Amino acid sequence: MRVLHITSGNMYGGVETFLTTLLRERSSAPDMQPEFAVCFEGRFSSELEMLGHIPNRLAPARLSRPLTVLRARRALSELLQRETYDVIVCHQPWTCVLLASAIRAAGFPLVLWVHMANDGRHWLERLCRFTRPDVAFCSSRFVATNTACWLPDALIEHVYYPVSPSSLAARSGADRKQVRADLQTSVSDVVIAQVSRLESWKGQHVLLSALAMLRDVPGWTCWVVGGPQRRSETRYLATLKRLAQTSGIEERVRFLGERRDVAAVLGAADLFCQPNTMPEPFGLSLVEAQQCGLPVVTTGVGGALEIVDGTCGVLIAPNDMNALAAALRRLVFDQNLRARLSAASRRRAEDVWNAARQIGQVEAALKRAMAVRPEMQPRPVEAGLR
Repeated sequence: MRVLHITSGNMYGGVETFLTTLLRERSSAPDMQPEFAVCFEGRFSSELEMLGHIPNRLAPARLSRPLTVLRARRALSELLQRETYDVIVCHQPWTCVLLASAIRAAGFPLVLWVHMANDGRHWLERLCRFTRPDVAFCSSRFVATNTACWLPDALIEHVYYPVSPSSLAARSGADRKQVRADLQTSVSDVVIAQVSRLESWKGQHVLLSALAMLRDVPGWTCWVVGGPQRRSETRYLATLKRLAQTSGIEERVRFLGERRDVAAVLGAADLFCQPNTMPEPFGLSLVEAQQCGLPVVTTGVGGALEIVDGTCGVLIAPNDMNALAAALRRLVFDQNLRARLSAASRRRAEDVWNAARQIGQVEAALKRAMAVRPEMQPRPVEAGLR
């Protein structure tokens, strides 16, 4: 089964990590051959090339510029004439809006993979609704429930991301000491890490505000991992640095930027904290933290509820800095609690997020999409979301 995954290519986050995992773990589903097409060059293309795959380049496009849209559609049509695929998947509404007509003209069902938990009111989602996707894969049950409200005629399925075990960090004492030395962090400190896009809804400012309440508590350091990819994210990073400075915790917060060694960074940390101010669609970084045996402190809404429970972490209400500060204080001081949550996190990662099993589920879902005929009447949402 030859699958073409299409994404914009100009950003790098959970979606792109998922797609590179499909390529990295393809031996788990030898009948599934993932291939990729992008509109823009960026880190995603570089990561694919490092894995030995050259993505197909479509034309850079802006929906506000019709000529660029036509060029991108023409490039995809030419690709589909040259190559034979079994199924084509658009990742995110932007790609679906841009290329739906070319995909349908080639006789394929329109398959959309939804990675965000929006309500359909964004202008891109409104445009996407008019393309009438035949199938919508969703990254969690939470996303599937939301998507069913604004794509009522599509066949909706939820398919969890596979998380590559090759990203698992070896947590030997020597590795931890070296990473901490490189990051100017004491080996005795309790390290609180957040790894995510630099978007305000990810809650980095909430974390720093809570840590400001712990400025008099000795023995902790915070690592904030993530680099700006848009101008708004550059401004947000500047705001975070000012917040750390004015709160008196500047010397205890490390802004590490974009990292390619995230597993090693997580392996040298003690806690993972991501206090989202809005629901997380899935929470790939939460699963990666669990793989590295970290207790997870996060907001108890959205897809995070499908990943974290009281056995392996702490759930708080959105924007509750007092509750967050209290949870972090307890975990900094209570080494036995950290150890119990750590062991449960690792077990949950092994039991629930097994990459080979999840790759198999992705393959099965794509085979079901192949059976959908674009000329069929729109299907109702399934009563039981898979």
